[in-house]
Amino acid sequence: MTSASVVPHHIAIVMDGNGRWASKRFLPRLVGHKKGVDSLRRCAKACESRGVGVLTVFAFSSENWNRPAEEVSGLMNLFAVALGREVPELNADGVRLCFVGERANLSKKVIEGIEQAESATAGNSRLILNVCFNYGGRWDIVQAVAKLADLGQPATEQNLNNAMALAHVPDPDLVIRTGGEQRISNFLLWQSAYSEFFFSEHLWPDFDETALDQAITAFSQRERRFGKTSDQLVAQANNPPLV
Repeated sequence: MTSASVVPHHIAIVMDGNGRWASKRFLPRLVGHKKGVDSLRRCAKACESRGVGVLTVFAFSSENWNRPAEEVSGLMNLFAVALGREVPELNADGVRLCFVGERANLSKKVIEGIEQAESATAGNSRLILNVCFNYGGRWDIVQAVAKLADLGQPATEQNLNNAMALAHVPDPDLVIRTGGEQRISNFLLWQSAYSEFFFSEHLWPDFDETALDQAITAFSQRERRFGKTSDQLVAQANNPPLV
C-alpha cells in the first residue's frame, strides 16, 4: 500500500470461495471454511494495523441454510469452536466483536458463545469486527420496519437507519467480494447505497495483506461524489467551512 492511499474507515467483505478453494485441492469443503477462519484472523490484524476502524464480514447468510445439511452442521460446529479459540486473541488485540443477524434459530451453544464473545470484548475500541451470521440484507430491512412499528415510529429514512442491525457503525466505505463473483448476494443492501465496490479474483483463503492493500489502493483512487459533481467537490475542497 502506498503512503498516498486513503484508508477507508469501514470495510465490509463478502468472504467467498472457501468451498472452491477446497475443491481445487480435492479436500472436503469444510477444510476450506477452516482456512477461511485463518484468513479472517489475518485480515482483521491487517485492517487494525492500517488504521481501519470497522471491519464487517459476511460469515453465514440466511440463504446458506439451503446448503447440504452436513455442510451446515459442520459450519455451525466450526463457528462454535472458532469463537472459543479466536476470542481471547482478538480481545488481547483490542478488537470489539459484534454479531449481526437473526439468532432465534441458532443453537443454544452458538448463542451462548456469541453472547460471551460480545461481553468479553465490549470495552475494546481498536477495531470493531462485525460478524454477520445468519444475516440477510432483506431480513435487516424487514426487522427494522417491524421495530419501528412496535415503537409507533414512522418509517422515515433516519428512523430506518437507526433501527438497522448495523446502526452502531457508519455505513461501509468499501465493500470487497472475493472469489471472482460480482454480486452482493443480499449483503448490506441498505448500508451499501454509497459504498465503493472492489471484486477480487482471490478465493477467500488466499486473500492476504497484499490483496487487501490492492483493494484499499483502488478505493483511494475513486472519486466519491455522493450525488454531487466533480466541480462541486473541488470547490468544497478549496473552500472548507470555517471552524
